[in-house]
Amino acid sequence: MSELPPCPKCESVYVYEDRGIYHCPECGHEWSAADTDGGSGGKTVRDANGTELKDGDTVTVIKDLKVKGSSSVVKVGTKVKNIRLVEGDHDIDCKIPGIGAMGLKSEFVKKVSD
Repeated sequence: MSELPPCPKCESVYVYEDRGIYHCPECGHEWSAADTDGGSGGKTVRDANGTELKDGDTVTVIKDLKVKGSSSVVKVGTKVKNIRLVEGDHDIDCKIPGIGAMGLKSEFVKKVSD
């Protein structure tokens, strides 16, 4: 029996495989075997629904987000156009109308079909 990789999100060792998809029972993260092989060489960024994001996509914010160091709030439903994917904790760089340039986490956005 082959050893399964740890969860890339929480590093849990209690990972199991079901039909080619790895599942982490601790944090609920799911990923495919192709993601762990590093086939594309880069990290795949996915939105809150699991849809893959790419540079230039348009997304919608799914939760009110407080802007650090300001009294501003990015409201639910705010549409953000022309995102740029970056490495790090906040994996989306963008300009939000009325607020300006900032970084977002992909778990708080949903891709908008054009």
